[in-house]
Amino acid sequence: MKILLAPSERKTNGGDFPPINKDSFIFPEIYKKRVEIVKKYDEFLQKNTDTKNFGDDKSSVFIRPTKKAVLRYSGVAFEYLDYPSLDKESQNYIDDNLFIFSNLFGVISAKDLIPFYTLKQGAKPGFDIYKAHKEIFTPILDKINENEEFIDLRAKFYEKIYKPKNAVTFKFIKNGKIVSHFAKAYRGRLTRIIAVNKPSNINELLKINFPDIKIIEITEKKGIREIVCEI
Repeated sequence: MKILLAPSERKTNGGDFPPINKDSFIFPEIYKKRVEIVKKYDEFLQKNTDTKNFGDDKSSVFIRPTKKAVLRYSGVAFEYLDYPSLDKESQNYIDDNLFIFSNLFGVISAKDLIPFYTLKQGAKPGFDIYKAHKEIFTPILDKINENEEFIDLRAKFYEKIYKPKNAVTFKFIKNGKIVSHFAKAYRGRLTRIIAVNKPSNINELLKINFPDIKIIEITEKKGIREIVCEI
């Protein structure tokens, strides 16, 4: 099973690895297309004055140092995942099975090496970057999704890049209402628990004991199973 997770706007600085290159990312067959998108962003960055959405660092992202994506992102979900404290086997599971939907780089694995960058969710660096990612990554993910079910823990926004046909999603309910404010934390917790248990299919996933989470309903529509949880 593959886990789909949104990125975070908050990121750590620095990096101990060289700038991005053909060995930095999963899916090497589309590296050139990925770079074309990043180059457009890079060129836009040089003339941009919108620091809120694109930051104030004008240096090229192609010369910035990199680090593992799962360590670059530092928002709420990644805090609750707490990758550094996982044992090695669980870290390997995350490295091999977690796909992060980067606003800039598209679909990357947890172990891909990326630089610090600023690109707020929904911002367009002179072009529709989400449409560009969708065209590139949909065929690749569809092929994977034919044989592997996806655990989709993303915010709905990232369906702009990809919408799976065979997936499990989670809805969090508290006091009869859908949880939105703290949903990122629960997505991070679920990702961590899944990594520790390493399920290979939906049946194994449903056997996991999720602390403080009670499954109250499972619905299915067009290949998407929604697990409704009370927290």
